[in-house]
Amino acid sequence: MAKKAKDDKAAKRPKLSTKAYEAELFRLQTELVKLQEWVRATGSRVVVIFEGRDAAGKGGTIKRISEYLSPRVTRVAALPAPTDRERGQWYYQRYVAHLPAPGEIVLFDRSWYNRAGVEKVMGFCTPEEHTRFLRQTPIFEQMLIDDGILLRKYWFSVSDDEQLKRFKSRLDDPVRQWKLSPMDLEAVYRWEDYSRAKDEMMVHTDTATSPWFVVESDVKKHARLNMISHLLSTIDYEDVPRPKVELPKKPVDTGNYRRPPRSLSKYVPDHVADMLGSDD
Repeated sequence: MAKKAKDDKAAKRPKLSTKAYEAELFRLQTELVKLQEWVRATGSRVVVIFEGRDAAGKGGTIKRISEYLSPRVTRVAALPAPTDRERGQWYYQRYVAHLPAPGEIVLFDRSWYNRAGVEKVMGFCTPEEHTRFLRQTPIFEQMLIDDGILLRKYWFSVSDDEQLKRFKSRLDDPVRQWKLSPMDLEAVYRWEDYSRAKDEMMVHTDTATSPWFVVESDVKKHARLNMISHLLSTIDYEDVPRPKVELPKKPVDTGNYRRPPRSLSKYVPDHVADMLGSDD
C-alpha cells in the first residue's frame, strides 16, 4: 500500500519543461562556479558524497555539477575495487588519499559507504568489519569536520520499478552498456537486502553534525536541480571579485614571425568534410 501511494504521488507530480529545466540548471551551474571561486580564494575544503542504489542518478548529477568547473579545483573520486594491498590497510586509508587540499572540492562517486552497502550485502566484508565500520564512521567523519572540511552526504533514492526501467534502457544502448554488470543484476534480486543495509547505515551514520540528505530521484531532472540547489544552500559562500581582463582589439602582429609551411605538419583528416560529401 505504501509503495502504491508513493507511485501515485510521483505520477501526479508535474514535470518541468525542458526549457525551464535547462534555464534553472544553468543558473545553478553559474552559482557553482561562484562557489568554486570562493573555495579557491578562501582555501576551503569541500567533500560531497554521492550514494544510492545503482542507476539512481548519481553520475548524471555529478556530471552537471562539474560541467563548468575547473578540474584543477573540483575533482571526482570514483575508486575501483580495492587491491589486495589496500584490503590490508586501514579501511578509510585509500579514501583519505583523495580528500581535498585547501582550495579544492572533491565529489565522491561512492565512498567509504561501500562497506555499508555492497560489501555488506554481497559478503565482501566480515560481520565484524561491518560492525566496526558503523561504529567508527561517525568518529571518522567528525574528525574531518573538526579539521575544517565541509562534508555533505546525499543518498539518491530510486524506486525498484524505475531502477529496473533504467537497467533495461542500458541493454541495447552502445554507449551505456558498460554501466550494466552482473553486480547490477544482483542489486535487483537483492533489493530488500540493500534496503535493510541502507536503513541500518542511516541509523548509525545520520548524525547531527554529519546528516544524510535524501534525494528523490525517480525523475532525474528534478533530482539534479533539487540536489544542487540544496548543496548551494548549505554553504555560506560569497561572490569573489575577479580581476578585470582587457583583450586587445585584434591579435598583436609585429611582422617578425613567419609560420612554417603547412606541408611540414601532419594534420588530422577532415572527417566532417567526408561526412558532408565535400570536395574541398
